[in-house]
Amino acid sequence: MLILDNLSKTYAKGKLKAVDNLNLEVRDGEIFGFLGPNGAGKSTTIKMMTGILQPDEGNVVLNGVSLRQEPYVFKHNIGYVPDNHATYDKLTGMEYLNFMGSMYDVPADLLQTRAQGLIEKFGLTNAINDQIKSYSHGMKQKLVVIGSLLHDPKLWILDEPLTGLDPQSAYELKNFMREHADNGATVFFSSHVIDVVEKVCDRVGIIKNGQLIAVGTIEELKAKGDSLEEFFLSVTSNKSVSEG
Repeated sequence: MLILDNLSKTYAKGKLKAVDNLNLEVRDGEIFGFLGPNGAGKSTTIKMMTGILQPDEGNVVLNGVSLRQEPYVFKHNIGYVPDNHATYDKLTGMEYLNFMGSMYDVPADLLQTRAQGLIEKFGLTNAINDQIKSYSHGMKQKLVVIGSLLHDPKLWILDEPLTGLDPQSAYELKNFMREHADNGATVFFSSHVIDVVEKVCDRVGIIKNGQLIAVGTIEELKAKGDSLEEFFLSVTSNKSVSEG
């Protein structure tokens, strides 16, 4: 289980509270969708979950392992797909995957087996030995996704992962998310594409102004509006009810 315990983060010397006392539990075997308007605190929350940012208060715990107390162990149990697909352009695709595997202590034979299967699934076979600088945006995104899965993480965090993917690769990625959750892991999926979240996720959390304002299953949230999109817009709008 993933636990976000009273997470808070401020910027501008304490003047801007990007995340405000956020508490959340995400179960094993669950795909959890994370929604919010621009500037709501989604990326800050994810960066605290991965250890990129230090929270001002609170903690993140995964299956009993504390990010504050055991950061090395915690980070070895997560896979992260950032929204900027940062890579090392002078490496070949395969060199990048070997590097990622070594970072997570994946045995060489297991690394090759997992990498080869994922390379084929995402259609990178013909380019895997080319330098990453020759890759398109979508190819880099695929490579980062593959690299995040090599160590079979207990928590798979994806921040806008479908950006730039062709329809077949997007389909494969959504299938991998479901498969990873069905194998007992936790998938944390941040996206602006509400239709995809509605189809893929088991539960959804909505954040606004750094606060978690709604959490529930797709059915529970849809029951509060004609669709998940309508409910999302109604709770994140700056208009009051009297304004329509």
